[in-house]
Amino acid sequence: MEIQKRCFWCEGDALYEEYHDKHWGRPIVDSQKLFECLILETFQSGLSWITILKKKNHFLDAFDQLNPDQIVHYEQQKVEELLSNAKIIRHKQKIKAVISNANAFIQLDEQIGFSKYLWGFTDGKIIKNNIVSKNDLIAQSELSQRISKDMKQLGFRFIGSTTIYSFLQAVGIVNDHFEDCFCQKELRAVNAVDFKEMR
Repeated sequence: MEIQKRCFWCEGDALYEEYHDKHWGRPIVDSQKLFECLILETFQSGLSWITILKKKNHFLDAFDQLNPDQIVHYEQQKVEELLSNAKIIRHKQKIKAVISNANAFIQLDEQIGFSKYLWGFTDGKIIKNNIVSKNDLIAQSELSQRISKDMKQLGFRFIGSTTIYSFLQAVGIVNDHFEDCFCQKELRAVNAVDFKEMR
């Protein structure tokens, strides 16, 4: 039986491998799912992704399934409740940023659609990098810098260029799977997304 080659960073952990195989780098066009991914990425700042992945269900439970329409109404009592929840990352600034980001998301989503906004930076095209070795990996790009700057102006917080680049990789706007990763086979057929599908 042929062993499937994966990107090295997920190997050895079943949860990490499942995330890599089924989710990471797969294009997401649903605005709510994009918001969910963005919030999890903001919590990852300064931490490893596997830490967030293991706590994902706890985050969903604690933050009303990361529903921005509910999060935007959080008050100080809810913040204190979250700060006492040992199952999530108890970082006051990040928790408050979730509320700010929910508000910014709702406004942007009502105006043009969050998905259309994000994918509009690449005209719906997927940026495919040629990742052959670890030396090819980057932590940010001109695109992530541009999106980070623009989103900050719209009221988003905790979304530096590195966080945004990681987010773009996760939601498939950037394809950074290694060239010999088995995921490339199915992703080669996907070069762009259909703006009609976005909401």
